[in-house]
Amino acid sequence: MRGKTKLVCGYWEIIKEARELLAKMGNPEAEVYFVFLNFDPEYERLRANQSTKGSAELDAYLSSKHDQLLQKLLQPNTYKKRSSLAIVDGFAVEITEKQAAILRSAKEVRVVEKNQELA
Repeated sequence: MRGKTKLVCGYWEIIKEARELLAKMGNPEAEVYFVFLNFDPEYERLRANQSTKGSAELDAYLSSKHDQLLQKLLQPNTYKKRSSLAIVDGFAVEITEKQAAILRSAKEVRVVEKNQELA
């Protein structure tokens, strides 16, 4: 499908597309990792608000928080945040193993795990 945008529907298709994109971008070592953060009282406060406005505030807060953490720890244009996860204060990001080790050492980070494909 040269020159056309493809519609990607499933989780595994997204992972496959991400890997293909990374290979084209010259960083075939990057893989999808999930990063989960330590307790944050502001996250808990916003998560407790079940209104539509509260949900939007939580999404904006987490997206900004996750972006700032990545900007603080990693070099620009060396990673791609895929999504913020509101239910667990975490995010998915395409990074190398070396970058994953950097994130693991941050005081704000609880866990960094590489996405594992199921056979």
